[in-house]
Amino acid sequence: MAARVGALTEGLEVVDLRRISGRQLDPLLLEETAEWKHELHWDFAKSAELVRQFTDTRALTGAALLDRGEVVGYGYSVVEDQKGLIGDLYVRREWRTPDSMLLLFRALLDGLTGLRTLRRIESQLMLVDPRIGAEHRASQALKVYERLLMSFDCFDRDAALPAPKAGARRRFHLEPWGDHLQESVAVVIAMAYQDHIDSRINDQYGTIAGARRFVANIVQFPGCGVFFRAGSFVAFDPATGRLAGILLVSFVSSDVGHITQLCVTPEAQRSGLGYEMLLKGLAALRAGGAKKVTLTVTAGNTGAVDLYRRCGFQVLRRFAAFVWDAPAG
Repeated sequence: MAARVGALTEGLEVVDLRRISGRQLDPLLLEETAEWKHELHWDFAKSAELVRQFTDTRALTGAALLDRGEVVGYGYSVVEDQKGLIGDLYVRREWRTPDSMLLLFRALLDGLTGLRTLRRIESQLMLVDPRIGAEHRASQALKVYERLLMSFDCFDRDAALPAPKAGARRRFHLEPWGDHLQESVAVVIAMAYQDHIDSRINDQYGTIAGARRFVANIVQFPGCGVFFRAGSFVAFDPATGRLAGILLVSFVSSDVGHITQLCVTPEAQRSGLGYEMLLKGLAALRAGGAKKVTLTVTAGNTGAVDLYRRCGFQVLRRFAAFVWDAPAG
């Protein structure tokens, strides 16, 4: 794969990522790691090392942006069955313009849409201008959803958190996380996100099998940080004996926690359970050393956004989720 571009990106070249070594990526990955820490408060170092290792073995599919042989941007993609994922896209600040990012995004997207077996492509790129997908919406059925990265400061360890609602405390029983609950949690996620905007962004939410993979990735792998069992909870409804809600949290750096999943079943919505679980998770993360807690939420999910604002979260960054579905037939 190689492409020359127009005047606004003159001199830049897009090449197959498998032509690039990990050493060539080092300056870019160092800059990206620093930006993740400064802008998002996340530790990207482990992810950067994995990118470096897979690049060295030529096992990472994607594209690199070159300026006279120097790597100034890159992105990679992963294919799982009939779905493609754009896992990352980064352009160094000196070369970062809407046109250079669009050039790289287009190369990644075109590389995936060219695979006849793919029926769907998903991506969430927190360091990318969400406008880069605009011109693809009509021609390639690309949908763009606004997402928010929100943060909560825990610096004042003596400050009181908002009080939970008494009704939720009486109706539901909260228990610590247990690995044996993964299957039941997957069922709760599939129920909670049925016909929900987030199931359009992440199709794993739409089925029990997909939710099972989602939970396993959070608990077992460091993609969303290091899973923090002491701050993760499930809620039972004593009247039915069934799970009514879940809260999963991680540490995305040594002193930054992240809410990786918070959801309640349709029957438990508007009961105050989500509010109570969130506050309990925040308290556990603060006790575990978190100075800040982050989460991501779809802007169109106004109920969740309102909940997080009431608990003290503020918008740190706006970014986009991209979804492409293959045309019918």
